[in-house]
Amino acid sequence: MQTDLLLKRLKTFEFLRGLDDETLSALAKSAVWKVFPPNAVVFWEGNLETHLFYLEYGSLKAMRTSPDGREQVLSFLNAGEIFNELGVFAQKPNPATAVALEESGIWLIPRKALEEIVMMHPRTGMQIIEMMANRIISLVTLASDLSLKTVEARFIQLLLDQAEGDVIERRRWTNQTELAARLGTVPDVLSRVIRELTKAGLIEMDKQQIRILDQARLAERGKIREE
Repeated sequence: MQTDLLLKRLKTFEFLRGLDDETLSALAKSAVWKVFPPNAVVFWEGNLETHLFYLEYGSLKAMRTSPDGREQVLSFLNAGEIFNELGVFAQKPNPATAVALEESGIWLIPRKALEEIVMMHPRTGMQIIEMMANRIISLVTLASDLSLKTVEARFIQLLLDQAEGDVIERRRWTNQTELAARLGTVPDVLSRVIRELTKAGLIEMDKQQIRILDQARLAERGKIREE
């Protein structure tokens, strides 16, 4: 039953478009199903991981850690996302650690099975290259933001990107420590930014939500042009 569910998911993957049902079925049967409890490490930075991961349910964070223990969150991953493309296809040690934020069910798709598909279907290989290129572009954008934008501008961008209407729902782990790690700063600095934006009448924040009170002014303060 679980394999049938994965087969349905594989048919929706952009990088696998054009493959026949027999090929996708064989790929689904090669996958391993695992459930990770909250705070469990899915894989460690520096380890060699030979699987591509598909997050069936739950949430993860991908992060790097400095020698002094400071975290930089590279991304948050939600149900339906694929990850570890760079690690599995480059055959290099993982550039980040992945940690479950809540119970998470994950499919592990072996590199060997993917290699066989690429050898038989060159078009799929090109689609995988496109997927990896998009991931690299995201990392380059992150690096640029960390070096060129202030913490306030990065926080404003995060709010505008994640808002549904004028509201960002806060999940259990969306505390200031996690937000600071994602923004490449420390909680004290982020707290000061939040106080300043609140005092300016641009946002309100409680344990459940962050509310944007004036999107136009907030975007202008972060020097972000609205599309």
